Amino acid sequence: MFSFRTTPLDRQEDLVLRKGSLAVLCNQSAWDPERQEYLFGGLYRSGRLRKVFYPADGLFGEILPDGTAPRKDVEYDRAFGMTGCRFIPLRSGAGEDFAPDPSMFEDVDALIVEYQDTGSRYDSMTAVLYDIFQMIHISGLSLSVYILDRENICGRQVEGTTLCPGSSEAAGIEGIPHRHGLTLGELANLFYSEVGAKFPLHIISYMVRPATQYLMPWSIPPRPDVPGLFTSGFYCGMVLLSGTDLSWGEGTSRPYELFGAPYLEQWLRGCGLDSVSDAGVFLRRTVFTPRFGRWQNQPCFGFQLLPRPGVPYHSVAHALRILRTLVSGRAPVDITMLPEVTGDEIFCGYVQGAVPGEELKEHIKVEEQKWIRKARRYMLYDDQLVRVKTIKN
Repeated sequence: MFSFRTTPLDRQEDLVLRKGSLAVLCNQSAWDPERQEYLFGGLYRSGRLRKVFYPADGLFGEILPDGTAPRKDVEYDRAFGMTGCRFIPLRSGAGEDFAPDPSMFEDVDALIVEYQDTGSRYDSMTAVLYDIFQMIHISGLSLSVYILDRENICGRQVEGTTLCPGSSEAAGIEGIPHRHGLTLGELANLFYSEVGAKFPLHIISYMVRPATQYLMPWSIPPRPDVPGLFTSGFYCGMVLLSGTDLSWGEGTSRPYELFGAPYLEQWLRGCGLDSVSDAGVFLRRTVFTPRFGRWQNQPCFGFQLLPRPGVPYHSVAHALRILRTLVSGRAPVDITMLPEVTGDEIFCGYVQGAVPGEELKEHIKVEEQKWIRKARRYMLYDDQLVRVKTIKN
């Protein structure tokens, strides 16, 4: 059973919401500016909230992946005065990837989901949501799911190619392009259909959320490595650099807006900006030192991406062109893991110089058009998906 609703959660008359036991899947973005409280706070007062599931890096993204100290989880139940409610990180006790299990939801009648998706197939929270949908369907668990919908943080623009089945988990969610353009609710609608699910799924329109009236989608960072107003616009492309030995700004205040490496110092001396330029961004030469992650505590020579206001920008195509320029210019970039992250042979062939720019451009065009045709079946709002049609070869 599927429904799309245009009244807020607290005005729903469903018996499972008024009488049942509840769980929440959320992060720090699930905050109501009118009531000035988190979603779980209001539900806890009802006396029916049993569990809160939150990301492995902390409810507020406060746990940094620096590896310098043992992990220490905040006791959120004590911090928020929510005795009897369990806060559960999306990982196993051994620190491995989260795998949803029916036993986690056996004492729950409804799961309420609210978080800000990053607009990319690489979003770890959305991957968890997809896994939960599969688990509910396969197990036959009696669980109603409510999605408090969110606008796409980077708009309706579509970028890249859909991920084929059998690809590495590092490449993201199967069947989703690098930048999908859908809202969280629309993605849930697609997952629900593709899984063949029958459990009750209810999408509550983002138009009735108080936060929509007061906050922009990026006002509260959706995750610690997507902190700024412009980060999400670069994320879908710059995440491809994680398949190389370049830094993408991890461990700095501007992740996915910076790129570079210690060994680029000499290469950049003979490099003009034109070789890595794009009409949609300014490139500012810079030096940065990551506090953790790749090239920790080492000066990295490279660029900062700055958006040109009002100019379309295709982050995936630009990231591929940056890599191709470095490889063809004999910069010692290690791209060994690039296939694991891209999940696309043509992308890798282009970076290595085996695929011409026109072929890459056509490949992206066809894939984006296919995705837009497919995604239309699951859209819940009037504004349409768009492509960036001017991609530099």
